[in-house]
Amino acid sequence: MAEAGAGFLEQLKSCIVWSWTYLWTVWFFLVLFLVYILRVPLRINDNLSTVSMFLNTLTPKFYVALTGTSSLISGLILIFEWWYFRKYGTSFIEQVSVSHLRPLLGGVDNNSSNNSNSSNGDSDSNRQSVSECKVWRNPLNLFRGAEYNRYTWVTGREPLTYYDMNLSAQDHQTFFTCDSDHLRPADAIMQKAWRERNPQARISAAHEALEINECATAYILLAEEEATTIAEAEKLFKQALKAGDGCYRRSQQLQHHGSQYEAQHRRDTNVLVYIKRRLAMCARRLGRTREAVKMMRDLMKEFPLLSMFNIHENLLEALLELQAYADVQAVLAKYDDISLPKSATICYTAALLKARAVSDKFSPEAASRRGLSTAEMNAVEAIHRAVEFNPHVPKYLLEMKSLILPPEHILKRGDSEAIAYAFFHLAHWKRVEGALNLLHCTWEGTFHEVSVYPKKELPFFILFTAGLCSFTAMLALLTHQFPELMGVFAKAFLSTLFAPLNFVMEKVESILPSSLWHQLTRI
Repeated sequence: MAEAGAGFLEQLKSCIVWSWTYLWTVWFFLVLFLVYILRVPLRINDNLSTVSMFLNTLTPKFYVALTGTSSLISGLILIFEWWYFRKYGTSFIEQVSVSHLRPLLGGVDNNSSNNSNSSNGDSDSNRQSVSECKVWRNPLNLFRGAEYNRYTWVTGREPLTYYDMNLSAQDHQTFFTCDSDHLRPADAIMQKAWRERNPQARISAAHEALEINECATAYILLAEEEATTIAEAEKLFKQALKAGDGCYRRSQQLQHHGSQYEAQHRRDTNVLVYIKRRLAMCARRLGRTREAVKMMRDLMKEFPLLSMFNIHENLLEALLELQAYADVQAVLAKYDDISLPKSATICYTAALLKARAVSDKFSPEAASRRGLSTAEMNAVEAIHRAVEFNPHVPKYLLEMKSLILPPEHILKRGDSEAIAYAFFHLAHWKRVEGALNLLHCTWEGTFHEVSVYPKKELPFFILFTAGLCSFTAMLALLTHQFPELMGVFAKAFLSTLFAPLNFVMEKVESILPSSLWHQLTRI
């Protein structure tokens, strides 16, 4: 409710600012027009009386032209807003308001706050900004070269959409580059490589960077895209770890020498965390699950503030593979918190643990006769909470819908998150006897509305400009149909609009010498 209220206030502020901007723009051009027409060296009172006389002599055709022009301008803004929304998925006016008007209205700039706060403040602001995001990077995403490309080799089809790969390219540029990369030739090459769309060009650029020196990000790109097996990827990630660890230690000593060194250290931290996480995932893929669990625990202890990477979801999946349910419960107790962003992994893993306590003896017929026990009620409520968070998951767990390869990015509470969760966790549900049966018997009792595709909400300013265009068009039509009545209304409105200016000018003229005003009017 608080987030919704804050969003409404931001929209209200933007609406007021843009409404006044629109009205004062029209008024400004009207005043310029009048000044151009009435540019005579008279006193202020004479000017105002001349303006009033000029307004009284305006014909209804002028007001029709004025309102028609306003309607045309509003319509053009509406068309541009609609085109921008269809192409980029956001409102242009809202984007400009957030980036330029929010600081003027007392908002907080995320970048400046992140740079000025301490490490704890950084973690809180990062967590808050991340929690507001809808699209997340899949914590369990597959390797492109060793896993995704195998699908391409067999079927001849691409497993990833262009939109998904474009988001990954943006992630790579965010986490693996910094402003000082141009000072180092290898990093400068990799900065261009992450922007390259052609996979072969990216791989060639990574090899070119490695010819200059040991570049950790170049090894990352080769491990992700060129390695055809998990073992090859693991070997390249180990080389990346050796190079990345050295860069991290050097930048750690220099991070307090300036903002440039701080940004470089932040980049080196992201690179090191990414490498260690992917090494743990390689160990998990190769069957060394206990080693993977140890690597993930060590990583979470070494970098406890980087919760945005969701390493705990990798740890939960590995612990479920080991059937270490007590350890899974301990991890859930730490991360299943109201202040942290939820996920299908957290919600459905909590439901699985509750279902495990009763699923082996659960019978719908017996439960209907004697009623649900306390443990069964807790399990059913946990399933209902999970289904309320993401209603798409049960159909994949119950194999009512076919699974496909999970994407590199997921939409929270959407179908893509359900695919990603079921792809890795279906085996864990099957391993718990009766868990899927309990899910099948209870999940449809949760009243929810399942949407196949998440619909984008129409931006507020499209509605606002549509209303403004309709209102001014209606004024133009009324002025054309009822010129005398609308003329009286327009004159009354303009007189009211000019009344404060007339009052101020009279006060100013009474205070300042008339000779000074005479000189000003001659300019």
